[in-house]
Amino acid sequence: MRYLLPTLPALLLLAACGPADKPAATTPPPPKPPGPDIAALTDSTAPAALLEYGRQYPGSEVLVRTRLGNIRVRLFDDTPIHKANFLLLARRGVFDETVFNRVVKGFAVQGGQTSGPRTIHLRRYRLPPEMRPNHFHVKGALGMARYDDEQNPGHLSSNTDFYFVVGEKLAPYQARGVAGRPLTAAQVRAYGTQGGVPALDGKYTVFGEVIEGLDVIDKISRVKVDPQDNWPIEDVPMKVEVVK
Repeated sequence: MRYLLPTLPALLLLAACGPADKPAATTPPPPKPPGPDIAALTDSTAPAALLEYGRQYPGSEVLVRTRLGNIRVRLFDDTPIHKANFLLLARRGVFDETVFNRVVKGFAVQGGQTSGPRTIHLRRYRLPPEMRPNHFHVKGALGMARYDDEQNPGHLSSNTDFYFVVGEKLAPYQARGVAGRPLTAAQVRAYGTQGGVPALDGKYTVFGEVIEGLDVIDKISRVKVDPQDNWPIEDVPMKVEVVK
């Protein structure tokens, strides 16, 4: 936050004629945005702070604007920590400084990293997993990335790195064979008709789904990338707005 130093007292000079000069008006500092300080959150303090933020400032849908089109997303109520975190960072403009930084055709498009320095100071805190049996990695699912198991045995999620599932259509035996947990009949059908990545089930938190703009995810998944790190050759930046 930018603070303004108080002005020095003005010396009023008595003139031979005319009124004394008026003191210069000061501009008040901008109001502090509601919610927790994102530069102070930690792994231990984030869950309670985010749950309280979600209760005070709810939301259910966000719009992700990109140069390839817009993606409308519904956030799930039963993943309240991940939901509140996404709403908080969207409202603070954090995602507006980021791009889709990892694109793997037929798998997923991941965003949340910057192509330059951040102007919004943000601590790297992590979120406890909120994996739900009814949320799975069908095409269009919104999930949160995380570090691998050796560095992160608790499956804690990143606070900024999210992904949309692209995946491929799979036969029932294929979906069941690679799934990270048992699948219901409805899930097997969804993987066969819509596609997805069942190998991620039970390992990453899914906290939302695309309700408009699946074609935009497909477009992003087909951009040319650097083969070394899958970063798009031409950046795909985003603007994220809470719309409902």
